[in-house]
Amino acid sequence: MIFERSQLVLGAEGLRRLQEARAIVFGVGGVGSWCAEALVRSGLGHLTIVDPDTVAESNINRQLMATTLTIGKAKVEVMRARLLEINPEADIVAIQERFSRENPLRFSLEQYDYVVDAIDSLSDKISLIATASRSGAKVFSSMGAACKNDPTRIRVAPFWEVSGCPLGAALRKKMRQTGITTESEVTCVFSDELIPNKWDSGTKGPNGSLVTVTGTFGLTIASLVIQDICLKN
Repeated sequence: MIFERSQLVLGAEGLRRLQEARAIVFGVGGVGSWCAEALVRSGLGHLTIVDPDTVAESNINRQLMATTLTIGKAKVEVMRARLLEINPEADIVAIQERFSRENPLRFSLEQYDYVVDAIDSLSDKISLIATASRSGAKVFSSMGAACKNDPTRIRVAPFWEVSGCPLGAALRKKMRQTGITTESEVTCVFSDELIPNKWDSGTKGPNGSLVTVTGTFGLTIASLVIQDICLKN
């Protein structure tokens, strides 16, 4: 009965496919946490979540698992517990590690149908995109979700066609300089909006971000995964 409403949209066969599909989400922050929850709430049966960090107070404004009660706890463990409360029968694997170019084989990406990139580090992101594109899985990547306030400006495009996103431009430039490319299509969620940070007294700090935007990024990626699984012939 948990997925009765999902089945009314996706159909019995679509829901069956969703329950059998295997996905991995790298980064369960402002984008990845919402993506992971949307996938499990919709009926995804097998999900691995990867993130090296613990919950910080500064995460509370935009990350799903971050509350005053979870500060200091491993993000993936808090997220796993929450997802199992939603669907106790789901296969949820939590890995508290960082993906990098030194450890791509650690994650055996070829065992997944879908890879979601929601990490921030430029070098790690490049390595994940390139590695995932060779894995046989379908790859979805979040571009920069900070310094934005208008979720209606969010768009979807292939990685090499993303425009107006400084992170996307930086990734492509670095990949071209180092000869790194993608071997299959990587679908990106991005926005061309860019608003300035309002640092007090001109003192620079981290980039600002809002859950209304980061959450919409994550939900959009989850929707793309679900559509690909359930709505294809």
